[in-house]
Amino acid sequence: MMILKFPDNFLWGSATSAYQVEGGNRFSDWEITPPEAGQGPAGIACDHYNRFEQDFDLLKGLNQNAYRFSIEWARVEPREGEFDQNEIEHYRKVLTALKQRGIKAMVTLHHFTLPQWLAEMGGFANEKSIQYFTRYASKMFGEYKDLVDFWATINEPMVLAWAGYLRKLWPPQKKNIFLYLRVVNNLIKAHKRAYKLLKTFGKDRTLVGIVKNNSCFEPCQNSLDKVSAAFLNWWQNRYFLDKIKNNTDFIGLNFYMRIRIRFLSQGENDSDQVSDMGWELYPQGIYCLLKDLKRYNKPIYITENGLADAEDKNREWYIREVLRNVHRAMQEGADVRGYFYWSLMDNFEWADGFGPRFGLIEIDYKTLERKIRPSAYVYAEICKSNQLTIDN
Repeated sequence: MMILKFPDNFLWGSATSAYQVEGGNRFSDWEITPPEAGQGPAGIACDHYNRFEQDFDLLKGLNQNAYRFSIEWARVEPREGEFDQNEIEHYRKVLTALKQRGIKAMVTLHHFTLPQWLAEMGGFANEKSIQYFTRYASKMFGEYKDLVDFWATINEPMVLAWAGYLRKLWPPQKKNIFLYLRVVNNLIKAHKRAYKLLKTFGKDRTLVGIVKNNSCFEPCQNSLDKVSAAFLNWWQNRYFLDKIKNNTDFIGLNFYMRIRIRFLSQGENDSDQVSDMGWELYPQGIYCLLKDLKRYNKPIYITENGLADAEDKNREWYIREVLRNVHRAMQEGADVRGYFYWSLMDNFEWADGFGPRFGLIEIDYKTLERKIRPSAYVYAEICKSNQLTIDN
C-alpha cells in the first residue's frame, strides 16, 4: 500500500459547460444549425439553469472545492451590443452560490457555442469576432471580478476550429482549410487581446488562462508514421500554446485519449480498454503531456479528464490511474495545481447527443432526477483526504 499526497491548496473539482447542462439556450448557434450527425439542439438538457443550487449541494457533498463552468455568451448578449441584465444577474447568483459553499470558481468565457448574431456574421472566421469577444470578456470581468477565482478565455480552440471549419461536424459545418487556419489565427488574437485587457483591469490578482485539449499522438510503426505523429503533436498540441505563452497565467489541460497515427490517417485502436465512445483509456498519457507542458513554465490545471461510462465499470479505475500519473509527473517537476473531472453530471455531448454518460452524477433525462454514481464516492474520498491510496 502506498499513499500519494497532493499539495495543500490543491483544487479538486469537476466541470460542465453552459450549453451542455443548462437548458433553454435559445439564442445559441447550436439551436439553429444542428451538427452534421443530426443531434441537437440540447433542449432542456439537465435543467442546471434552474437547479444549480441543488447541483452545488451535491458537488459540496462530494467534497469538491472547485467548479469549472462556462457563461453562455448568447444568453448575456442575445443581440449584438445589447446585454441582458436579467441573465447577468442569474450568473451572479450562480457565482454567489458557489462562494457561499466555499467552492472556487473557474469561469470559461467561450465553450464552443456562439450567439446567433455572431454566427450569422461568420463566427470566428470574421476578424470582427475578436473585438466582439473582447467586449464581452470585458463586460463579464467588470460584473464578476470579485466572484471569480480563475478566468479561462476559450475552451479547446483547436477542436473548435477543426470540428466547425475543417471536418464539418459542428456549426457552421464548413470544410475549408483556409477558413480553418483563419479561425485558428483569430482565436489566438482573441485570447491575447482578452488576456491583456483583463490583466490591465485586474492587475496581478486576476488569473487568466486558456483551456487546451492535448492528445497523445503515437506512430504505429514506420518512419512516415513518426513524421505524421510529430507534426500533429506540434500543430495540435503545441502551436496554439507557443503563440500565447507570454499571454497566459496558467494552462488548462483537457486530456481524453491516445491516438495512433499512420501516415496521412488515423491508425486502428487495438486496445480492449475503451470508453463507451470507443476512445482508448490510456491514463498514462497524461504523464507524457504534463511533462511536455513543463516547457512553458506555467501552472497547470487539469481542466477536463474523464470518460463515457454508463455502467460505471471503469470510472473508478480510470480516475485513480490518471491521478497516479499526475502525481508522478508532479514529482518530476510538473506544476499541477488542480484536477477537474469531466463531468459533474451527464450532459449533451455535442454531435453525439445525450447518449454518452460522462457524469459523476447520473441524469434521468425523463424526470431530471440526479443519482450519484458509486465512482463519485471514491473520487469524493480522494478530494477529502487530498491523497490517493494505491496498491504497490
